[in-house]
Amino acid sequence: MHQRLIAACVAAPLVLILAVLALAVPLPFASYSPGPTFDILGRDPSGAEVVQVAGHRAYYQDNQGEIRFTTVISSGDGEKLSLAEGLARWFDDHDAVLPYDYVHPPQTGPLNEKQQGAVEMITSQDEAKAAALRELGYKVPARLQVANIERGTPASGKLEVRDILLAVDGKPIKAVDTLSNAIAKIGPHPLTLTIERDQRRMKVRITPEMQQGTPRIGIVQGIGYEFPFEIQLHVDPSVGGPSAGLMFSLAIYDTLTPGALTGGAIVAGTGELAPNGAVGPIGGIAQKIAAADAAHAKLFFVPKGNCPDVAGLHPDGMRLVEATSVHEARTTLQKWASNHDAALPTC
Repeated sequence: MHQRLIAACVAAPLVLILAVLALAVPLPFASYSPGPTFDILGRDPSGAEVVQVAGHRAYYQDNQGEIRFTTVISSGDGEKLSLAEGLARWFDDHDAVLPYDYVHPPQTGPLNEKQQGAVEMITSQDEAKAAALRELGYKVPARLQVANIERGTPASGKLEVRDILLAVDGKPIKAVDTLSNAIAKIGPHPLTLTIERDQRRMKVRITPEMQQGTPRIGIVQGIGYEFPFEIQLHVDPSVGGPSAGLMFSLAIYDTLTPGALTGGAIVAGTGELAPNGAVGPIGGIAQKIAAADAAHAKLFFVPKGNCPDVAGLHPDGMRLVEATSVHEARTTLQKWASNHDAALPTC
């Protein structure tokens, strides 16, 4: 047999093996895909209203149409795409391939990615409630609250998520570091927290425990509010992150006011809310627009900061509308509901 033919016969299987290995080796990339959308004006799987109100009239019978928040599905935490997977998703019009650390940022605090997403969801709901109530003319004072409780820590079973933190050993809690400084000072000895839960004030006795040389009670603090009446959002607990804030706020406003804010149409969107009601940018905007399109939405709110990301996107039958604040989005939606051809703020 000719030497070159022998060499080719030996090399071909090796090249094939190397090609297969190259396609299977994990690379530092992850992906976004369109996720499910959820109608906040609708009902949860148990049949209960997603927006539940106590102490104020709720206009459920007027909730014609839908206000949907959108989600993305990311490749799993710790799962990096292979070259083959990356190429497949790259050529899929609805998927995005991104640096792994962008999709799954390195852990920088005591919470893992799932816990952080839960904290962000709690915060987004409370910001949405506050923004909707301010649109209705209510004053909603900001307070520090419990945003997350780690299992097996001193606070577990004694505090609850959304407990308003009022005082520690009689000293008013006015800043995030008030409680942490008090815990550091007292060490592993009992302290008394004054909290407000379900509009009732109470005192809770907790003893910090030492973790890696630091006394902790096992909570994460976040911004909460004193609401004039109770509003609850029954959202799938597996959904996390802050990006549903804008749509939560519009749905709450719609529920608390007569008439249909949507004019009976299906509306979707996304946007993280700041405490002043401003709408901030989010990740996976193209995938969320694709998810909304699949849900037959006729209008989609795009945060102003995401406008460069939607250049060139023109989904059939769905208008992309710029959102800078809850107030602007609410007035824009009312204008569109009365005239679908009205001039609206666009990217």
